[in-house]
Amino acid sequence: MIYGNTVLITGTSSGIGKGIAEALADKGFRVYGTTRKPIQENITTIYNSGSGKGFIEMVQLDVQSEESIMKAIEYVVKKEGKIDVLINNAGFGIAGAVEDTTAEEAYQQFNTNFFGALRMCRNVIPIMRKNSGKNKPSLIINISSVAGLISIPFQSIYSASKYALEAMSEALRIELKPFNINVVLVEPGDTNTEFNANRKIVVGANENSIYKERFVKSLDTMIKDETTGHTPKVAASVILKILNKKNPPIRITVGRKYKTIIFLKRLVPARFLEYIVSRLY
Repeated sequence: MIYGNTVLITGTSSGIGKGIAEALADKGFRVYGTTRKPIQENITTIYNSGSGKGFIEMVQLDVQSEESIMKAIEYVVKKEGKIDVLINNAGFGIAGAVEDTTAEEAYQQFNTNFFGALRMCRNVIPIMRKNSGKNKPSLIINISSVAGLISIPFQSIYSASKYALEAMSEALRIELKPFNINVVLVEPGDTNTEFNANRKIVVGANENSIYKERFVKSLDTMIKDETTGHTPKVAASVILKILNKKNPPIRITVGRKYKTIIFLKRLVPARFLEYIVSRLY
């Protein structure tokens, strides 16, 4: 294992995070998954595989709480003495027009999707730096989104939080290079998970909203695309490939269709891309 076998993943109670945790544990990784929901005691699931006996141990961690983060990290380090890989996956989406979204609603979106990842990085990097060396790299994987590269109408604040994560990750990769800590962005497209059920609609997106008709149409498209999207296993397989690369790329888009869209973004005029997105949503 290039990066070692101890992995900390945020947001593993369902969806992509759960899929990643199970795939890694099946390959022999010692996975510490997290959930913000209170648990009576840490739950460990053992996976027997050809790569050794991996496991997932669920630990309570709320990325919006510095105290909760420090407590969970202290627990992992006490058991393992290190954290080789950090995967910042915790996140959710809000939907609604910019005009209908309050500053508080926008902050809550950023507090998890961006500041949550920032808090995790700030607390894990010093631990990684102590254990990383010339022949022992560490790895941070930030789960972004295609929406972090192409902003989606009526998911503007969600897109903004992922754009911010992209920018931070690009700079962080350069900052950590001297310490042999790699940073990679993984950008899933539409994925069939509980993301739809957990999406929050802004309070202002009600019957009185001037955007109501267009918002409902856009939301229906989002739901359809996500329910017919690929499974979390696709993202998990991408993560496994990254873990086998000593010099991974800065970003990897998940799904052939989305790779094509991102490629076209570099080639077509901005106005044409705007037209396509407006027609889709």
